[in-house]
Amino acid sequence: MPADPYLLLTALVTVLALLLYLCMGLNVSSMRDKHGVQPPATTGAPEFERAFRVQQNTLEALPLFLVPLWLADLWFQPARWLPAVVTMVWIAGRFIYMHDYIAADRARGPGLRIQAFAMVTNLVLAVAAIVIAKTA
Repeated sequence: MPADPYLLLTALVTVLALLLYLCMGLNVSSMRDKHGVQPPATTGAPEFERAFRVQQNTLEALPLFLVPLWLADLWFQPARWLPAVVTMVWIAGRFIYMHDYIAADRARGPGLRIQAFAMVTNLVLAVAAIVIAKTA
């Protein structure tokens, strides 16, 4: 049985998102070492605290991102490639958010808005997919 290319695409972007999250965790570990912040402490140098918040904010966002992504992939038949493309925007937004927020906490806005737009878009696609499936 040949693999579903849309399912593979969604799996790929899921793995990419999780790799970005893994990099965030490794960055927090590096910042702990750099600034002498011993676990379980979550406060210390501002650079460490921003790196920690980036990782935690991303962890908090993952369910709101992953569940709609997979629901939309499974049932958004008009364009099954669209949720994966939107997810690439989410990943780019999260990367920009990470880079800018660690550099200066007031600079996090652009990446935050990009990823929020992508997250809401996939949520809308998931709801639309459910409505379309229900009415079909």
